[in-house]
Amino acid sequence: MTQTNETDAERRCVASGVSRSKDGLIRFALAPDGKVVPDLAERLPGRGVWVTAHGDAVQYAVSKGLFSRGFKTRALADADLDQLIERLLVTRVGDLLALARRAGAAVTGFEKCRAAHARGDALLLHARDGSMDGLQKLAGADREQAIRVLDGAELGSPFGRESAVHVAVTPGGLADGIKRECSRLAGFRGLTGVWKEGR
Repeated sequence: MTQTNETDAERRCVASGVSRSKDGLIRFALAPDGKVVPDLAERLPGRGVWVTAHGDAVQYAVSKGLFSRGFKTRALADADLDQLIERLLVTRVGDLLALARRAGAAVTGFEKCRAAHARGDALLLHARDGSMDGLQKLAGADREQAIRVLDGAELGSPFGRESAVHVAVTPGGLADGIKRECSRLAGFRGLTGVWKEGR
């Protein structure tokens, strides 16, 4: 008998009706007062409703009252729910980067990042408002693999800096978590393909 890895489990998006990996979805829980709450860590108790990690998908679910349908009861969702999720995801990425920095698994600065990249397999983050020339010099042909969803201030904050352009993270659990959260954040910053409801 085969077992399903919980991290590979699929959930159905209430907005599109399409089932996909949890990595590409946002879980929502219902607070005691009936308010829809983003559960980014997927730990809140009770029934969960899942929506594709894209701002348009969340807006569609709010506008069509799909949270009430998903929870099978009255559910109150704020009109700016997608903006709240974006802010929460930025915080989550920043917290993970801070953990990685304290663990000695994340560095910033051109030379340190170039050394980390030269060792192979480092996760590269580049400020979305940073120069592409700098990324070209740092990563060369691998520049397309760099994650560009945070701005310089957001990248610098976990390192106690006003701004940062390059960050490199050693492969491992923290890097995987950062990559996942950045992927979800991209959907709220218009950096992924256009979401289309599938009903």
